[in-house]
Amino acid sequence: MSGLKTAFRSLTKTPFVSAVAILSLALGIGANAAIFSLFDEMLLRALPVSEAERLVNLAAPGPKPGSQSCNMAGDCEAVFSYRMFRDLAEAQGSFTGIAAHVQFGANLAYAGQTENGQGMLVSGSYFPILGIRPAAGRLFGPSDDQAVGGHFVAVLSHDYWETRLGSDPGVVNGTIIINGQPMTVVGVAPPDFKGTTLGAQPDVFVPITMRELMNPGWSGFDNRRSYWAYLFARLKPEVSLEQARSEINALYQGIINEVEAPLQAGMSDQTMERFRAKEIIVEKGRQGQSQLHTEARTPLVFLISITGVVLLIACANIANLLLARGAHRGPEIAMRASLGASRTQLLTQLLSESCLLAILGGIASLFVAFWTLAFIGSILPPEAQSTVTVGLSPPVILFAGLLSIGTGILFGMYPALHSTRADLVTILKANSGQPAGARSAARFRASLVTAQIALSMALLVSAGLFIKSLMNVSRVDLGLSSENIVTFAISPELNGYEFDQAKDFFQRTEDELASIPGVTSVSPALVPILSGSNWGTDVSVDGFESGPDIDDNSRFNSIGPGYFRTLGINIMAGREFTPSDVGDEPTVAVINEAFARKFGLDPRDAVGKGMSINQSGELDMRIIGMVEDAKYAEVKDVVPPLFFTPYRQRPEVGAMTFYVRTEVDPASVMGAIRQVIGSLDPNLPVESLKTLEQQVRENVFLDRMISTLSAAFAILATLLAAVGLYGVLSYSVAQRTREIGLRMALGAAGPRVRGMVLRQVGRMMLVGGVIGVLAALAMGRGAQSLLFEMEGNDPLVVALAVVLLTGVALGAGYLPALRASKVDPMQALRYE
Repeated sequence: MSGLKTAFRSLTKTPFVSAVAILSLALGIGANAAIFSLFDEMLLRALPVSEAERLVNLAAPGPKPGSQSCNMAGDCEAVFSYRMFRDLAEAQGSFTGIAAHVQFGANLAYAGQTENGQGMLVSGSYFPILGIRPAAGRLFGPSDDQAVGGHFVAVLSHDYWETRLGSDPGVVNGTIIINGQPMTVVGVAPPDFKGTTLGAQPDVFVPITMRELMNPGWSGFDNRRSYWAYLFARLKPEVSLEQARSEINALYQGIINEVEAPLQAGMSDQTMERFRAKEIIVEKGRQGQSQLHTEARTPLVFLISITGVVLLIACANIANLLLARGAHRGPEIAMRASLGASRTQLLTQLLSESCLLAILGGIASLFVAFWTLAFIGSILPPEAQSTVTVGLSPPVILFAGLLSIGTGILFGMYPALHSTRADLVTILKANSGQPAGARSAARFRASLVTAQIALSMALLVSAGLFIKSLMNVSRVDLGLSSENIVTFAISPELNGYEFDQAKDFFQRTEDELASIPGVTSVSPALVPILSGSNWGTDVSVDGFESGPDIDDNSRFNSIGPGYFRTLGINIMAGREFTPSDVGDEPTVAVINEAFARKFGLDPRDAVGKGMSINQSGELDMRIIGMVEDAKYAEVKDVVPPLFFTPYRQRPEVGAMTFYVRTEVDPASVMGAIRQVIGSLDPNLPVESLKTLEQQVRENVFLDRMISTLSAAFAILATLLAAVGLYGVLSYSVAQRTREIGLRMALGAAGPRVRGMVLRQVGRMMLVGGVIGVLAALAMGRGAQSLLFEMEGNDPLVVALAVVLLTGVALGAGYLPALRASKVDPMQALRYE
């Protein structure tokens, strides 16, 4: 304790140095803690379940002829048919059980209030395999999913029960209406359980056998060519991953070859061979199943590498400060040694001071981390904000603490060793008070600054690459006009509407929205654009030869009249849909340019050609128009082949996304939109109400986040490097005052003295800059997958980074150089 008091008193004697050190550490450690918070949640944290290490995820890559449906839990390589799930679950083998799950959209009505949320369809084995206990009531068991459509029960998430139902214990055994179906609430999930898919936080769990009622119009329980269920399992005790993989594939191969292969039609011999050779992939599942685990890995590794570099620069700064401080304390340290203090005691005291600095910096870093996370949270899409926890969890605080102690030892060790190895007699007799080894210390300080310049250069180039990439994204031609458009979705089918009733509701909605003052046009669409949604099907087209292994798939959308006019998509030929394109009229379609290119249609005579869906044989659909290419699911993706159909000719449509173009500020009509829907059906929630421009920004939020954070961290690193360079040169000038005075007494002019100091800057800049550019090019190659329409070695970005850092370095060195040029020779010669 006395050592800490001494260390604290020592730090207060040099408040400026201590404040700079604490601030540098707070910024460096805080940035690392903030990114580690995301890193921990997305890539490290296990599910809060019993023995998560024994959970495994199952995937079934390979040919999947038929229909496929996938979501955030994984790509379409991972999904199984329901019948295959039952076959595997019945055998179990190396597993205590196999569970299935899939997300669904849910309208939840309780006590007269209806809200839109997320649901999870789960098998009866889901909760038992996870080994969790309910917060109230009970959870599902195997008896809750035996009969298709026969289990009207639900389990609520703890968050939904707490925030929307006020933790009312009377909810258990009560009734909640989910997508128009009365369901008995049998229990509430535990508070720390948010499902098994990162990025999807279900409000309610429903037996998987109820899917046909939860998704009206869907059917596919008995179809082995319908792939949609995600599977995970728990290993039996003492069973290895390799054993489980071998055993389940022996079973899977038998089912594939004996049961499913005979069901495939129109498959080439090559594809059939691949189909028969399919194997199940068994991977560790402690974190659950989510595409975010894969998608977030590269950007998070990159960001945490950047913050690590920032922290290294901060540590180099503080090491330089402590070296300079130790040089001035040489007589004090020598005096302590002469009074009997051992080198170990002196080392302990100096390291105590550096660790105290680190601890104070670590405490301050928590505020920096909190502000950084708050900023990150502000640029996340609303869906991500509700599912990804952005905050200082205990692991993050522990990480900041360990990082503080580690950095305290890292930046304090060399200064402490150097300050305590000086020759005692030399220190006591030296006029200047400089310790022995001052030259080696100067070289070490110069090396630290050179390293700082190199690291700053690497970060500046990387930040420049991402900023230019974001500029490329912002200049993408969307093929439509996103200004002054409000978008939202409604799902009447989830409130129990029949399809004909839903169509009537959509028509009334169009009419009422069009009457809002300031609204110029309105049109709905089945698939929301630029939201990541991809709907596709195989097609037959007049003049296009199809066959086994030939790609005849196209994306599609079902839209309302005036859709292209509302979104500002140019019509190249023919016409767009009108209110007369309804179910009893000839089936029609509009195609885009990419569709015409893929299926060999001449744009000049594409209108009038026939096509059909799902290779039905007869070309029963007539193309009546062609539009210019416009982005579909992603801003950064190539426009896919796409055809449009009138939603009024679609037999089953129960949910639509509306687009409302205005001649006034779009925000001013959002309230009126809610009023319109409320007047038509007070129990129908409005979903995802926002402007189309906001939708576009959310679609590229990852690019915006990486660019913003990398730029901020690069600027921070550059400022820290400038402070370090300034400190080293200032100390060097102070130490060389006598030498500079002698040079000036012998005739050296001020410009020559300034040049002497700036040449030192130039040498460090040249060495550090070259190393930094080489490191930046290596980082650019590693981050190539995150860049858009550019290479990781862009010459312009490198040149701008060199110019910027050179300017900052010369600016940081100019003040010490100017001070050196104004030294009074007579005073310098008397300097001690």
